Amino acid sequence: MTQQREDARVGALLLAAGSSTRMGKNKMLMEINGETVLRRAAKTAVEAGLNPVVVVTGHESKQAELQLDGLGCSTAFNVDHKNGIQGSVRVGVDALSDKVDAVLIMLADMPFVTPKMVRDLVNLYRSTDAPLIISRYGGEVQAPPMLYDRKLFGELRVMRRRCGREVVQRHRNEAKALVWPIEALADIDTPKDFARVLSTIDLSVDSSGEANVAGSTDET
Repeated sequence: MTQQREDARVGALLLAAGSSTRMGKNKMLMEINGETVLRRAAKTAVEAGLNPVVVVTGHESKQAELQLDGLGCSTAFNVDHKNGIQGSVRVGVDALSDKVDAVLIMLADMPFVTPKMVRDLVNLYRSTDAPLIISRYGGEVQAPPMLYDRKLFGELRVMRRRCGREVVQRHRNEAKALVWPIEALADIDTPKDFARVLSTIDLSVDSSGEANVAGSTDET
């Protein structure tokens, strides 16, 4: 670990404000093995040791907040949640900016992201001076979770493309990456997606309850 980053404060920004229009109902409240999608994602961040964990809510925010009971998360409401994910990132960064040295941005609808994956991203951040740590799936697809040093917070606030993509493009030559199996990329947007997740989720979990996802370091 670098001397400067050994004690860096890394928080989580969990995006959960969307309207789930393709699902037809609020996917954050749907259950996987007796636990809602949102609570499962929030527990991933908490169990990885990130602090604070800020969950950005929007659609059906009161019901969403109930799913976080007892986890120690805080929430931030995106009043503009119908107009894209960018506003949720801004709201979350504003809520975290004076509390952390870096933020890991997660999407709540990616159920195969595990605490170990999150810890590995944080450990890579601590061991390098890179301002950006990205996830690659199957070696090719870049998607959350991604970790941003605070020097990039200003850029996250003014971005216009989905979930930090333009910030990633701008800093890709400075970034470090971890590569995960393509299977870990699965997200939940439609009823078919959800059925597929339910049919495979048990197969990906070992006896400890941790999903079998191993990452490898890659240069961008």
